[in-house]
Amino acid sequence: MERMQTIQFQGQAGSIDCALDWPTSPTPSGWALILHPHPLHGGARNNKVVTTMSRAATQLGLVAVRPDFRGVGKSDGQFDQGQGETWDMLAVVEQFQSQFESLAQGHFVLGGFSFGTSVAAQLYSLLAQQQQRLPQALVLAGCAVERFRFLESLTIPTHTYLVHGEQDEVVPLSESMSFAQAHDLAVHVIPEAGHFFHGKLILLRELVSAQWQLGLLRNT
Repeated sequence: MERMQTIQFQGQAGSIDCALDWPTSPTPSGWALILHPHPLHGGARNNKVVTTMSRAATQLGLVAVRPDFRGVGKSDGQFDQGQGETWDMLAVVEQFQSQFESLAQGHFVLGGFSFGTSVAAQLYSLLAQQQQRLPQALVLAGCAVERFRFLESLTIPTHTYLVHGEQDEVVPLSESMSFAQAHDLAVHVIPEAGHFFHGKLILLRELVSAQWQLGLLRNT
């Protein structure tokens, strides 16, 4: 059985409460950081899309880290439009890698859903700017990067995987397409899927798993 534990890291606004989902394999091969949707609209680490992405990670032998953004659950602080949240996640990366050195030496992948895509994309960019180790894969589901972007420029790898519901009622497919055009990316569209991928979560898990599996083959 997979097991879950909670752990706290320290961000700019105080404690960041995280769930760690451990794979069944006795020696995990690395870790995944998975970021949840908008905190003011019910977004939290137990969101079904986030837990689906977590399952994709644990099935690959990765420890999945699911933080609650500031002001959600037991995490301190208040919603900060993506800016404070991005710096918090940079702190999570640094502190996780310090506390779990063996996992930090293994694989590292990054994913986000909706609001979490903006934080994930900007986190990747900050890691690149600071010449820190980069995730081997970046998965953005229901891409809303530009809605909460505060960085002047983004570093988006060519292997970034965008997956979007054809009938997304929260973030229109056209928004994801515009982001893809700006960064020369492809978009995987799931027919008849809405924003929360109801009825399509098993498919989403398989797609994310496949992309992360490809990422594990990269040396970044």
